[in-house]
Amino acid sequence: MVPGGDVVDYEGPEGSTYEDALLSLGIIPDIVLILFHGESLPQDKPIEEDEVEILSTCSRG
Repeated sequence: MVPGGDVVDYEGPEGSTYEDALLSLGIIPDIVLILFHGESLPQDKPIEEDEVEILSTCSRG
């Protein structure tokens, strides 16, 4: 699930990371959180989970 509520399937090369997937979908990795069962996953982690939730973040600097 990506920001906006859309469900998107990502099919990339074996060993792809969440950062690779986000960039291919036009999502800036630095402005989202990747969650699997409520636990945050690092962007550089190879994709192994069947489904994750992508949440937009905001910062007030």
